[in-house]
Amino acid sequence: MTGRQVMQAAAKHMTPVSLVLGGKNPCYVDKSCDLAVAAHRIAWARFINAGQNSLAPEYILCHLDIRDALIHELEMCIHEFYGKNPQYSPHYGRMASFDQYRRVKDFLSCGQVVIGGQTDDSERYIAPTVLIDVNESDPIMKQEILGPVLPILTIESLEKAIQFIKKKDRPLAVYVYSNNTQVISEVMCNTSSGSFCSNDSMVQSLYTSLPCGGVGNSGVGLYGGKFSFDTFSHSRACLLRNTTIECVTYLRYPPYAEKQLRLMQWATSISKTNNWCHIL
Repeated sequence: MTGRQVMQAAAKHMTPVSLVLGGKNPCYVDKSCDLAVAAHRIAWARFINAGQNSLAPEYILCHLDIRDALIHELEMCIHEFYGKNPQYSPHYGRMASFDQYRRVKDFLSCGQVVIGGQTDDSERYIAPTVLIDVNESDPIMKQEILGPVLPILTIESLEKAIQFIKKKDRPLAVYVYSNNTQVISEVMCNTSSGSFCSNDSMVQSLYTSLPCGGVGNSGVGLYGGKFSFDTFSHSRACLLRNTTIECVTYLRYPPYAEKQLRLMQWATSISKTNNWCHIL
């Protein structure tokens, strides 16, 4: 059942919902970043649990000048994490269902495989895979992947990267890797997403002081720490009054006249300085 179906069913009973719906989380890799560190953190987030995580980076945007170096670093990380054949690694997962396996396997026909690409139907195994030459119109760029496949798209500049992100639906997360604080600020201030993280991936969900949730098509509502308590609680307004001081409150009753207005203005001015708002 999709999030929209859940929301429609809840609306019949006026039941509030909190939905995390995922989306296409972009990851901009700037020329100034430490590519080795960036590759480790991106590879961990994309391939842990065989990529079945809605907060994982969905695709990388980077300049052509650093693409090949980034691919090399990602390949080194995959070998470091899972060995030369991840299928035999006890640290690498499998797809949760055959339907999910088949859906992600179909994505391998998009673009060109430069790392991985191996599959095994009997185990629902898909190797950690990196793609290049992916078109924006390809299915992998239109659907949430939820699998161990990472497309890399080249982009001419930071401005073009921001434009690319903004024309898509607002994602669950936006990631940027850069040693330039101005670049980080530009991406953060000019994009909209459920969360934002610089120079790391997915770890924002570990901080209970930060809210988790989406925006627009990526979700509604917040959770995490006190935000979960607030989301699933009803804030009930309670005002306890008595029937005294009617000599002041009668001013709100009709019929209205200039004298009442002046008295109300006077009473309001007194309440501002003496905190008597509760008597009106």
